[in-house]
Amino acid sequence: MSLRTTALALTFLAGSAFSAFAGDQYVDSSGYAVSGYDVVAYFDLDQAPVGTAQPSAVRGNADYTVEHNGAKWAFSTPENRDKFAANPEKYAPQFDGHCAYGIAKGGKVPANPHLWRIVDGKLYLNITKNVVGFWEEDIPGNINIGSTNWANLEANAASDREIPQYEGAIGPVTN
Repeated sequence: MSLRTTALALTFLAGSAFSAFAGDQYVDSSGYAVSGYDVVAYFDLDQAPVGTAQPSAVRGNADYTVEHNGAKWAFSTPENRDKFAANPEKYAPQFDGHCAYGIAKGGKVPANPHLWRIVDGKLYLNITKNVVGFWEEDIPGNINIGSTNWANLEANAASDREIPQYEGAIGPVTN
């Protein structure tokens, strides 16, 4: 077996092992990951400064969906659907769509699609506006702690709770 073939085989096996241990994506009563919002669209929005509200998330469309990590994802355009399908790890929220601050504190809790921030090219969601304030007090520290905690939390079942103080879990817009 050539060195290249061995490297490709090891890469495939590592990817397969990672997928086998991936936790469940958080899905609320909408039946969609991220409550049916387009995760690719976040990367085209202008982020607000820390301490201020982010622009509204972009609603997905039931005509443009992809299955990934055991969940259905909706997108506002076929182009965004195709971008996600080609590289879901680039666009999917960290911690399987659970609250980034909750993970830093040691538990899987739901996340609100309107409470988001992209840090170092990765999408993070949080549960409530108050929690966003705590998370933003030390974003790098909370990401570091959350990433460490994630190693022990990832295999746990996804949260089965609804997002508090959130009335938008009605699924994506359909045409």
